[in-house]
Amino acid sequence: MAINPAIQAGNDVDTTLAGIAARLAEMTAAIGQVIVGQEEVIHQVITALLAGGHVLLEGVPGLGKTALVRAVGRVTGLSFRRVQFTPDLMPADITGTMVFKEGSGREAFHFEPGPIFANIVLADEINRATPKTQSALLEAMQEGTVTTGGVSRSLPRPFFVLATQNPLEMEGTYPLPEAQLDRFLFKVLVPMPGEGELAAIAALTTGAAIPDAPPVLEPGELEAWQQQVRRVVAVEDMINYAVRLVLATRPESPAAPEMVRRFVRFGAGPRAVQALVLGARAEALRAGRPYAGYDDVRRVARPTLRHRVLLNYEALAEGVSCDMIVTAVLEDVTVGK
Repeated sequence: MAINPAIQAGNDVDTTLAGIAARLAEMTAAIGQVIVGQEEVIHQVITALLAGGHVLLEGVPGLGKTALVRAVGRVTGLSFRRVQFTPDLMPADITGTMVFKEGSGREAFHFEPGPIFANIVLADEINRATPKTQSALLEAMQEGTVTTGGVSRSLPRPFFVLATQNPLEMEGTYPLPEAQLDRFLFKVLVPMPGEGELAAIAALTTGAAIPDAPPVLEPGELEAWQQQVRRVVAVEDMINYAVRLVLATRPESPAAPEMVRRFVRFGAGPRAVQALVLGARAEALRAGRPYAGYDDVRRVARPTLRHRVLLNYEALAEGVSCDMIVTAVLEDVTVGK
């Protein structure tokens, strides 16, 4: 179904194409008050929020990953909790646990909610915890629920996990399980700032007043936009293009380019197709268009596919990266039929 420019959500939330684009520009500008540079990183994170997906941010310490997530929490006006992942962190420290309480003449077990019961959960340095603890997020990320004591409890809506991770080459890290990686809509690489940006960061963060992002969005605004994303038109040819991109990442596929057959152990699966189409729809909405196109799919291909491609040992020995594989796929798969 195409977007009807006249549709209005509850609480006077503007869901016209022009209105959404203007509000997203305000949101981006507000985050830019505390994050210097990193325009593409901010763009991808906001696109993922529009699509209703989780984000994995990867980069060395000190690049502002945590500050970015905090700023997102501020401008959206959503409830925000931070969990510092460490090797001794237990699953119950995230999801909550049953505690024994006494008083009022009764003694009973009660559920004490963990920090996951928030709209935005910052899983800081997620790959410093053990795989058992990392997997505590699986049900929450996929179903929006947490099961403890045999009872399934719903998480607040909307619900996002914005996780930061250090490169696997750094000491004291555990690789995330493939099943959990697949739950992240995007994996966003946070690059090192340039010389000018480093100077601006020093000036911004060492003064008398530390800047903070102002609240921008009204209650229900982001959820209304998420519904509009799913109304953006995605024609059959565009969806087929996304399917062919995903199939080309699989070494057993006849459509796979030589680089994939040589260096890829496992390729992307069905969730990658869903993420490509949903991400493309979000990109189109950001651009003020009621339809998604091939360029929108290509724009989100790298953050969508880079964490869903598992390289083999030859690729690691040759210094081949997942982004190099995705680039080869984008060059090999042509648009149209």
